[in-house]
Amino acid sequence: MGIDPLAGAATGPVIRSTGVGVLDRVVAVLDAVETRRMTASELARHLGLSVPTAHRLVGSMMAHGLLSRDDDGRLQLGHRFAVPYLEHVAGSVLTELQQQTGETAQIWVRRGEHRLCLASVDSPAELRASVPVGTLLPLTAGGSAARVLTEPVARWVESISQRTPGLCSVSAGIRRPGGETVAAVCVAAPVVRVGEAGPGALYGDALLAAAARLSDALEPA
Repeated sequence: MGIDPLAGAATGPVIRSTGVGVLDRVVAVLDAVETRRMTASELARHLGLSVPTAHRLVGSMMAHGLLSRDDDGRLQLGHRFAVPYLEHVAGSVLTELQQQTGETAQIWVRRGEHRLCLASVDSPAELRASVPVGTLLPLTAGGSAARVLTEPVARWVESISQRTPGLCSVSAGIRRPGGETVAAVCVAAPVVRVGEAGPGALYGDALLAAAARLSDALEPA
């Protein structure tokens, strides 16, 4: 029987064994931080793991988006768990954003060293920027959504003919309470239709309003 130093009471076995040790530990970690945020060292004591093992496990889970850290450095569920909340409102928000701008509106999330198109509402124009939902693009290929997912961005960031000549985009972060960016909302358009003003000047305000609505969907109930 293990002792949980955080609670000061015996907790019993907290890692359920199914015969797949690594998976059992991952689920035990998720169960633990879902109910109480803690450091990796506290997690090690709580689960009866060595501190080096806990740190290695946490590092891998963070790399896959299963865990992240709050402002105090304590572990919490990662950005992958925010996606179901976005899906409830993505369609209506993107449709409104597309109608306001006349251009394609998308949501992108990070998947390792790639970004995944989670949702998209295409422009009805014959000449338009369009990628299918489920498309994976390397983060190194650039683009405004890639920058939002990899760099600190205060408001919005735009890209002009960076990934695809003739196309431009502007993206803003969708953030959890505490400021962690979990996704990017993007407006993408042909450069010829945007002109010298750039997509940020034309669509930035509407984009930020959509990002705020999507971020609100991540607020705790």
